[in-house]
This record gives sequence, structure tokens and C-alpha cells, in this order.
Amino acid sequence: MMSQKVKMPLFPVAGIPGKLWSSTQFGTVYVHDDPITEGPDPNSAPVARAQGMHVVASSDGTSSLVMMSFVFTNEAYSGSTLQIYGTNRQNEAVREVAVIAGTGKFRSASGYAMFQKYIDVPDAYSVIQCYISIHYNI
Repeated sequence: MMSQKVKMPLFPVAGIPGKLWSSTQFGTVYVHDDPITEGPDPNSAPVARAQGMHVVASSDGTSSLVMMSFVFTNEAYSGSTLQIYGTNRQNEAVREVAVIAGTGKFRSASGYAMFQKYIDVPDAYSVIQCYISIHYNI
């Protein structure tokens, strides 16, 4: 298990002029750079950074398009990356997206990632549990 600590609230960086930018407003764009740790404890060892963006892509605001890189910083995989891409169905308890590529030790990776909210402290932060299953060339 890896955990991603997401600082809350998230702030949008772009959206439709004249509309309230929010996590349910079509066209709203969020950019993030969040720590990924071995576990949910704040003192857990750092593993990587989740760097990318989310775009609210469904007209009813229930789904966003996720594009992010897991940039590994730990000794074993430092400099390697996994590329995550897919539809984030915001109202589902467990969200699944594709792992579409990788670099370094994860060269040519493919697979899937599943995310589930583990801890939610309103207006402070969330901890997202992440499970990744991949195939890659050594």
C-alpha cells in the first residue's frame, strides 16, 4: 500500500470564465504535486511525488480526467516514473485508472491503479490509499 497525502482544499488554476470553478464544474482544471508515502502515517517514509492535473470532464461534474506522474524519490526507484491516465469517477468509493507507461526501472509499464479515500479531514487534508498493479520490462 502507498498513500498519497492530498493537501485540502485543492485550488483550481483554470476554468470556464464566468462560472464558479469547483470540483463539479465542467472545465475546471486542478494541478497538484503531492507526496506519496509508504503508509498513511504522516511520518511514513516518502516514496514518490504525484505530479499532474485533473480536469472536470463530464458535463454533469461527476467525472474528471486524471493525468499524473508518480515520480519516485526513494532509493530503490529514484528517478523512475509511472504515468497514470483515465477517468476519475468522483462519486465512487474506489476509483480505477490506467497505468499507461513508465520510465527508468518501470520502463514500458502498463497496468492499473486503484485509489480509495483513507482519511478525510475537511478543510485540512485527505489521505488516499493507492494500490498499483503493473507489468514492466526489467
